[in-house]
Amino acid sequence: MKYRIKYTSSYNKRAKKFLDKHPEVSSQYEKVLKILELNPFHKALRLHKIDGKYRDLHSVSINMSVRLTIEFLIKDKEIIPINIGDHDQVY
Repeated sequence: MKYRIKYTSSYNKRAKKFLDKHPEVSSQYEKVLKILELNPFHKALRLHKIDGKYRDLHSVSINMSVRLTIEFLIKDKEIIPINIGDHDQVY
């Protein structure tokens, strides 16, 4: 069963701003979203739980420097993106 990505307006604003500044990661970003919908546990995503103040969130890698933090609701098969940015921006 596929997962569903549920976008919020605040996330869409963050993503647009980030992708406008970094258009070179746009195709990688789209690929990551497709993989997330099919299998969020795919090893290419490097999914991991975040420690510290963001301990309720998970992170996936778009590339070696760009991360996407997500709220990961396995029960409802929903993935809610929270933030996108380089490591220091997201954490």
